[in-house]
Amino acid sequence: MSNLPRQDLKQVWATADSKRQGYLGFKEFVFAMQLVSLVQGGREISHDFLNGDVDFENVKPPVMEGLDTLIMKKKQSSKLTSPDSNGSSSMQTLPAAQWFSSKSSKKISLSSVTSIIDGLKRLYIQKLKPLEVTYRFNDFVSPLLTNSDFDAKPMVMLLGQYSTGKTTFIKHLLKSSYPGAHIGPEPTTDRFVVVMSGTDERSVPGNTIAVQADMPFSGLTTFGTAFLSKFECSQMPHPLLEHITFVDTPGVLSGEKQRTQRAYDFTGVTSWFAAKCDLILLLFDPHKLDVSDEFKRVIYSLRGHDDKIRVVLNKADQVDTQQLMRVYGALMWSLGKVLNTPEVVRVYIGSFNDKPVNEAATGPIGKELFEKEQEDLLADLKDIPKKACDRRINEFVKRARAAKMHAYIVGHLKKEMPSMMGKAKAQQRLIDNLADEFGKVQREHHLPPGDFPNVEHFREVLNGYNFDKFEKLKPKMIQAVDDMLGYDIPQLLKTFRNPYD
Repeated sequence: MSNLPRQDLKQVWATADSKRQGYLGFKEFVFAMQLVSLVQGGREISHDFLNGDVDFENVKPPVMEGLDTLIMKKKQSSKLTSPDSNGSSSMQTLPAAQWFSSKSSKKISLSSVTSIIDGLKRLYIQKLKPLEVTYRFNDFVSPLLTNSDFDAKPMVMLLGQYSTGKTTFIKHLLKSSYPGAHIGPEPTTDRFVVVMSGTDERSVPGNTIAVQADMPFSGLTTFGTAFLSKFECSQMPHPLLEHITFVDTPGVLSGEKQRTQRAYDFTGVTSWFAAKCDLILLLFDPHKLDVSDEFKRVIYSLRGHDDKIRVVLNKADQVDTQQLMRVYGALMWSLGKVLNTPEVVRVYIGSFNDKPVNEAATGPIGKELFEKEQEDLLADLKDIPKKACDRRINEFVKRARAAKMHAYIVGHLKKEMPSMMGKAKAQQRLIDNLADEFGKVQREHHLPPGDFPNVEHFREVLNGYNFDKFEKLKPKMIQAVDDMLGYDIPQLLKTFRNPYD
């Protein structure tokens, strides 16, 4: 309505949404309108706006063509909605606090949605969450989502064996150390550290961060105090952290050490973070190419997130060009046996630290190669905020399919239980023959076999439940999720575009 070129509007949005949230709050919206007014007056958008060098108090409201007509139409349509006995409209706009209330069953039209993320929140509350609660999806697969899960910044997780340069990699990108960072040749990082933006430099303990409503880590409470004592959040003001959050993980140990020394489910935690992350970097160095049994289990726990995985061969300047060629071949061979994908995984080669490249070992060709690889990896990282909106939709759709699959399985197990006698025996028989029961569900509902959960894990969780208390399959709930996937989400994408496109 401002009649400004799309390029100017993109710049207005990017300046107003400085935190890259994908939507504008009230203050940001006012700032955006002031920018539109200034651009209409012939001003160019520059850093002066952000530095406060412009007097915004005397800026007039922007000129919007057709706004008055739109407001009149809205008023007329609100008068036409069914008036009650006193003459006032019974169709009242729900306050923002009630948007996310699970009790609200009213359908909210897309006209009251402000962005793609806002639309996903509402669809989750109205259509997906009831299905998850009914069939205990949060106990089996993933905790229920909160507002902070939708609003969280994109995350990048670093995985690898000890001393492959995970902490140094983050330090290299930030060009400074972060609170609680320890670097050494021995296994130094003994905890999961989330490095995120904050007003000042500080470390927040895991138990505190897991109960904060504005943080997307409440789901980690399911791993218990043993894990939360080994989890912390490192906050610091940094321009890169305003767009991306990093997750530094403990080095994966070899042999039985991993299982005996850690009092929590390490692979379970990495799997939880993998679902939340936008990118997973697997770090190797030329002297630690072997994939230990525990690292293999960790990589298997990333199943379903293959599109997020990137491999980094770090510290590559410690070997000469001929050795590097052999090391690269050995790494690809090792990964081929673990990842089990027909496609070749993307491997970045370089030395991601603050020291200059060791040209004595690599030669001038090696230096040029490392610089190009580093540029490619940084370009991949820079694309994350742009792709975050698409990734959220992708994860949401994946979750909806998983919840539907879970409902079919639980409904089937309930249906197979006898109504009167021999319930305990029937339940044990179903648990023992779980793979066959999955086959029955697949044939009955024509489902893809690759979408079914891991049989062993599902069996393990089922042992603690009484099948008789499960809910029967409710076709209306399944239909609501199907409608959401088939109509609501496409309509949402049609109405709103990614603001960074």
